[in-house]
Amino acid sequence: MTALKWFGLALGVGALAAGALLVYGNLHWKRLTRELMLRLEAARVAPHPSRFDARELHGLPAPVQRYFRAALKDGAPMIAAASAAQAGMFNLSESGEQWRPFTSTQHVVTRRPGFVWDARIAMLPGLKVHVHDAFVAGQGILHPAIGGVFTLLDLRGSGDVAQGELMRYLAEAAWYPTALLPSQGVRWDAVDERSARATLADGQSSVTLLFVFNEAGLIESVRADARGRSVRGAVLMTPWEGRWSNYQERGAMRVPLDGEVAWLLPERRQPYWRGTVTTLDHEFAR
Repeated sequence: MTALKWFGLALGVGALAAGALLVYGNLHWKRLTRELMLRLEAARVAPHPSRFDARELHGLPAPVQRYFRAALKDGAPMIAAASAAQAGMFNLSESGEQWRPFTSTQHVVTRRPGFVWDARIAMLPGLKVHVHDAFVAGQGILHPAIGGVFTLLDLRGSGDVAQGELMRYLAEAAWYPTALLPSQGVRWDAVDERSARATLADGQSSVTLLFVFNEAGLIESVRADARGRSVRGAVLMTPWEGRWSNYQERGAMRVPLDGEVAWLLPERRQPYWRGTVTTLDHEFAR
């Protein structure tokens, strides 16, 4: 056999091996996702009450009352779960600009609060990083893996990891706004005419975020004084912010479809997620 034929054979074998690894990685990741989803559902309980009553707003800070009146209609059903598809750009660099396209699905349950974010971030043609970012039964999870097989980081458990993921759940509640009501476990404290602090506890974790509202009364941004940021395998507590925009009506509520998330570093604001919700479905309490 000539050298050229040997070279062609080697290329063919390499392509088959790469294809087999890709198939295995996808199947392996789907199994991990399914296991997370089963744990999320196992911890789920029904929201109570089953509908929003505007009388619940009595005594809340003024901007919070305006938000709920802008975002919800009286009598709207409580959200038990939400499923979303997202697309956008993700910054893979810890300190610079290395934006790559991503797609993701996310499933949320509101009682007990939790979510599973399952993303694919394109690194090179045909090569993607699979990412699980989740809060399940009080446990935080951050697990990116090349091709769904080669783990880059695996953070999970209570403490700072769980705190950070519960912050994400609370910050993204503009997509499932009944979860922000006092009856669903959120305590609101006044700050000024355009902002208020929200506190949510689950298990051993308790988080507080600053919500800033726009002129229409809707959530404009959400900020944390400190959230765990992964830097070279270590977790550093860093100020953090999410911004929401492009509000649209979805049944008896108004929700944002666009967002940007950033670390607030001493020297600059470092965005790392810019996305659009392409589909959003809610499951309501019965």
